[in-house]
Amino acid sequence: QVRLVESGGGLVQPGGSLRLSCAASESIFTFDFMAWYRQAPGKEREFIAQVTKGGGITTKDGMKGRFIISRDSTKNTIFLQMNSLKPEDTAVYLCRAQRYPGDTYWGQGTPVTVSS
Repeated sequence: QVRLVESGGGLVQPGGSLRLSCAASESIFTFDFMAWYRQAPGKEREFIAQVTKGGGITTKDGMKGRFIISRDSTKNTIFLQMNSLKPEDTAVYLCRAQRYPGDTYWGQGTPVTVSS
């Protein structure tokens, strides 16, 4: 039922910025939280940041200051602003939506490549 569609990825030089979007098929207020993850080839899926229904934000310690999550409820969309990008940030970036106690939804991901 729920669809999540990520966009905004692409090729960017080291030190550059990108803003990713995740558009949901339902009101974002029907989710207990929404979050961004990333997965590089051969690595485990990694948590980046989440925003709760009430607006509370949690960001992984190593990503604070460079990665900023936000939302626009009128567009059923969350965003991830990524700054000062490094080659190690290269990955597929995925959107997650959660309804407690056990309903979780994933988008297909948008690839980000940081390279000269």
